[in-house]
Amino acid sequence: MKNEMGGMMMQTYLQKLMAGNHLSVDEMTAAARILCSGEATDSQAGALLGLLALKGETADEIAGLVQAIRERSLPIKKTRGSVMDNCGTGGDGSKSFNISTASAFVIAGAGIKVAKHGNRNISSQTGSADVLEYLGVYLENTPEETQELLEENGIAFLFAPYVHPAMKRVMKVRKDLRVPTIFNLIGPLTNPIELDTQLVGIYRRDKLQIMGEVLKRLGRKRAVIVNGAGHMDELSLAGENHLVILDEGELNSIKLHPDEVDLPTYSIEEITGGDAERNARIMMSILRGDQGPFRDTVLLNAGVGIFANGKVDTIQAGIQCAKESIDSGAALSKLEFLIRKNERMKRGVV
Repeated sequence: MKNEMGGMMMQTYLQKLMAGNHLSVDEMTAAARILCSGEATDSQAGALLGLLALKGETADEIAGLVQAIRERSLPIKKTRGSVMDNCGTGGDGSKSFNISTASAFVIAGAGIKVAKHGNRNISSQTGSADVLEYLGVYLENTPEETQELLEENGIAFLFAPYVHPAMKRVMKVRKDLRVPTIFNLIGPLTNPIELDTQLVGIYRRDKLQIMGEVLKRLGRKRAVIVNGAGHMDELSLAGENHLVILDEGELNSIKLHPDEVDLPTYSIEEITGGDAERNARIMMSILRGDQGPFRDTVLLNAGVGIFANGKVDTIQAGIQCAKESIDSGAALSKLEFLIRKNERMKRGVV
C-alpha cells in the first residue's frame, strides 16, 4: 500500500513537470522522499530526473531535494563555533588535481573548522576520497568520531556514500541515464552538518545565481559560489573567474582575474592530475611548501574560501592567510593528524 501511494504521488509530480510547470519546495521534498525510500519505480525516478533536467532545475527544486537527502543523512551534530565546507560539484572534465581537497587543509590551517564533504572518482580521475584513502585517512568515521575530529583537529572528512546511505537507491538510475541530472548539482549542498559558511565550485556557469539562492534558503550566513576560467568547478589561474557572493541575504556577482590578486596565470593543462598516487604526491608537495602552479592554484582557492568564511574582508587578505597556513606547516599538520588518527585506530588505540 505504501509503495502504491508513493507511486501515485510521484505520478502527480511527473504530470506537473510534463506540463512545463515547476515543483514547489514542499513538492520536490515529497518527491525526493519517495525516491530515497524506494517507493518509486526506476522508470518514475528516471522520468523525474529527466524532466527536471529538460525544464531546468529551479532553486526551490534543488533546495527540496537537498532537504530530503539531509533528513536521511547520518546525524552529525554541529560542533562549537562555525563550520564551513569547500566541496565542488565536479563534472568539469578538466582532469585537474584535487584542488578543493588540498585547499581544505590550508583553510583549516588558517584556523577555520572545515567539514570536508567528498566522494570517489565519479566525474574526475581521482576523487577526494581516493586521494585521502591513499594517504591513509580513514573514510567511514562515526558521527561521534567526526565531531571529535572537528574539535581536536579543525577538519574532518565526510565520505558522501557513507553519510548518505539513502542515496544508494538512486545510483542505478543515475548510472543508467548516463546524462547529468539534478544530482550532479547537489553534492556540495548535502553536507549533513549545519554549515555556517561555504565555498561552492560548480561546473555550470548558468547555475551560479540559482546556487546562491539555494544556499540562501539553506541558511548560510556567507557563501561564495564559483565557476572558474575554462568552466572549471574551481577557481582557475587560466583567466577570468565568475563568482556569486552571498552576504547577509544579498547576492552579488563579480569577476576575478589572477592579475587582480597578484597571482600568475597558468593554463589548465599545467595543473593536470592523475591517479590517486600522483594526486597524493601533488597535495603533499603543496602542503610542504613547493612553489609553482599547483601551489598558486590552491592559494587562490583557499584564499577565496577564507574570504567566504568571513575571517578576512578581502580575497587578497585570504590569499595571504593561505600562504601563512602552508608556510608555517599548519596546513600539513592537519592532514598528518588525520593520518595518525587512522594509524591509532588500526592498532585499536583511541
